[in-house]
Amino acid sequence: MKLSTRTRYGVRFMLDLAQKYGSGPVLLRDIARDEDISEKYLSLIVIPLKAGGLLKASRGANGGYSLSREPSAITLREIVECLEGKLFLVDCVTDPKECGRSQTCATRDVWQKVADKLSEVLESMTLSDIVESSRKKKGSIAEYNI
Repeated sequence: MKLSTRTRYGVRFMLDLAQKYGSGPVLLRDIARDEDISEKYLSLIVIPLKAGGLLKASRGANGGYSLSREPSAITLREIVECLEGKLFLVDCVTDPKECGRSQTCATRDVWQKVADKLSEVLESMTLSDIVESSRKKKGSIAEYNI
């Protein structure tokens, strides 16, 4: 399993907004510049994030994008599911009718456990957690500069 570029960039986009939370709306071009992501590509990513209720958009001179809730109230699971869909590896995990063997299949149980653990990890992490991790990483790099 591999997350799409859309999801990786979407998480970076949301992290950028979380780091600037409370400073007002942020222009898409500024995030694109800061994250080194095409503004055109980001404009496609904001659509599902806004539809999923994770972003607010405002127009006008002071317009831009902002998080719909505090960073501590937005989990990585929410972001990933907005951009990827439900977290499962095989169709039979969510719809046993997809496979006639789903009731007796031992591998289906494995895929269900993997999906559950992935969901658990992503649900346990918020944007605030990643902001803190980012600050620590940037701080540890600065300590070694001479």
